[in-house]
This record gives sequence, C-alpha cells and structure tokens, in this order.
Amino acid sequence: MFAIPLAWLQLKREKVRLLVALAGIGFAVILMFIQFGFQDALFDSAVSLHRNIEGDIFLISPQSTALIAMEQFPQRRLYQSLGVSGVESVSPLYLGFATWRNPTNRKTRQILVIGFEPDNPIFNQTIVSNLAPIRLPDTVLFDRASREEFGPIGELFDQQKVVTTELSGRRVTVGGLFKLGASFGADGNLITSDINFLRLFGQRKIGQLDVGVIRLQPGADREQVLKRLEATLQESTKDVRVLSKEGFVEFERSYWASSTAIGFIFTLGAAIGFVVGTVIVYQILYTDVSDHLAEYATLKAMGYRNLYLLSVVFQEAFILAIMGYIPGLLFSTGLYNLTRNATSLPIYMTTQRSLMVFCLTVIMCMMSGAIAVRRVQDADPADIF
Repeated sequence: MFAIPLAWLQLKREKVRLLVALAGIGFAVILMFIQFGFQDALFDSAVSLHRNIEGDIFLISPQSTALIAMEQFPQRRLYQSLGVSGVESVSPLYLGFATWRNPTNRKTRQILVIGFEPDNPIFNQTIVSNLAPIRLPDTVLFDRASREEFGPIGELFDQQKVVTTELSGRRVTVGGLFKLGASFGADGNLITSDINFLRLFGQRKIGQLDVGVIRLQPGADREQVLKRLEATLQESTKDVRVLSKEGFVEFERSYWASSTAIGFIFTLGAAIGFVVGTVIVYQILYTDVSDHLAEYATLKAMGYRNLYLLSVVFQEAFILAIMGYIPGLLFSTGLYNLTRNATSLPIYMTTQRSLMVFCLTVIMCMMSGAIAVRRVQDADPADIF
C-alpha cells in the first residue's frame, strides 16, 4: 500500500490546487482555534477572581447571578458561620463598579472595585504582596493587567510618580499595584480596604456584603462543614447560599456558558469553521478523484481492489489534514499573542486545545474523503474504456 506514495504524488501534481486546499484547511483550523480560544479565555477570565481568592467555602445571595450582577446579603450571616464546627475564620468581600477617570486623557470608564479588610487578606502574596497602602484613606491598588484605556498607571507608578485621579467623583491615590487580569465582565480592577470601599459607595447599606469568604480549620472535612453550614444558614431563612470553591467557580462559569449568548456564538463559530473545512476538502478530493478516474479504473482492471483505491483517497485526506493543520497552528499562536497583548485576556495555546483541533481537522478531512470516495467505488473499467 505504501510502496509507491500514490496519494502524495497525486496531490503534488497539481501544485496550485494543493495550495488552495491547504489555504482552505488552514483557514478552517484558524477559525476553530480562534473560536475555542476566545471561549476558553472568556471562561478563564470570568473565574480568575474566584480562583485566586483564598477560601474554602463561600456565601452569596441567592439573587446573585454573576460577578457583574451581585446582590447583597446581611453580614451577620457570615459571622454566624463562626459558630459552626470546623470554621476557622471569615472575611467579608465587597464588590462594585465605579467610574474611573484616566489621569492622562481624563476619559472615564467603569472599573471593578474589590474591598476587604486589610488585616484579613483574601488574596495570596503572588497576587498582591503589600496591603499597607490601602489602610490610608482614599487609597487604592491598581491592577497592572487592566486594559490600557485606564491609562499608563503601571508605568507611572514604576517611575515613582504620584498617581491621583477621580473614582466615582472622589479623589483617590494609587498606592500600589497588583496583577489579576481583565475579563469580559470587568476591563480593570482595583483593590481597597472595606472602609474605603464604603466611602466610595455611599449608597451601600452598612452591614451588607457581596461575598462571604470562609476558611476552615486544618484537617476539617470540607463536605461535612459545608453540610453543617447549609443546615445552620439555609434552614431558617433563604437569604444566603452556601457554595464550595468549585461551586463558586461553576456559579460564574455557568452564567457565561448558558445565560448569555457569548458561549453559544463561539461554539457556533467553531462549528462553521468545521463545516467550511469539510466542504473545501471534499471539493478538492472530489475534483482530484474525477481527474484521475481513468487511472483508478485502470488499477481496478489490473486487479486492485476497492480497499486499496479507498485507502489512497483517505491517505490524501490525512496528508491534507497534517499539512493544513501545521500552518494554521502557527498562525493561530501568533494571533493568540496579538490578542492577549491587545485585550489583556488570558488566551494561550494549550496542549489540550491543539490536540482537540488537530483531531477535529483529521475528522473533517476524513469525512470529506468518505464522501468523495464514492466516486472511486463507482469507477467501472468497462464504462471508462
């Protein structure tokens, strides 16, 4: 079967046709990579805050739907959990969107403000190493991974310049930097103390928070503590919802996957790329088979079985899949880097995604070959000659 590379010889004979086929497959590969990449970047960025909070169990309002639409619940419910066996400490977390004024061009943009007690930090030191500045009045930490529309805050701070601006009409000072990253819901982030947060959001009622972060004692059984918290906090009233960290992440992820059109759009785009590639490869293979129909009929007359002739077409499909996938992978990697630098979204080329798109490319080409191969089966030497 492989003594004579018939499939490769047929493909390279028409070099223009081969280049057109590879361009079409490469386009389909790039389209699938882009759609899957943006979809994963959407989910990863949406849950970046959730994953980086150091907590074992989380409390939220049952009316909350996502990070961009959080509802408040009474703070006393969080402190009530301290009476549950296995709970070591709790931290109130405040979230809100405020209007940030770019200090260089004076344009405004919405930014996510994260407030918590400086004495009870919720992030590890890889995210933010120094919380001392936010103890000062009207002082915030700026996310250096925010979109550039907020201004060159990181560069100005690194140059040891005093950065002051307006935040929802209140004058604030940037006291430090951290790195969390933008998301589809928030283009930028700020960290400040709970006291500063309540100053910024004067309309917020005292004693109302957005998320309750609970840490467990070393060795405590999380599932058992989770059940005890549910029994203690949810039986009497329905004003709080108890979630594990995985449940808290899934709470956000499911919103973007099922409650918005974004997840569907990206999946549809990848499906369109698959269909487009299938059609292109089918047209190339069908044309190639039709052009060499006499040769296939001659091989049949010489005694070659349909299985051999079918294998030639499938070899052509596999060769096209490999040759079209490699440039598509390289070009998509460059587009990922360009997109990440332009949008600050966490879009990277992963092994899992590259293998998935490769498998889809092979399936796409094999499906096209399976459709085109019927032309070879119909080749009858008596009809041809």
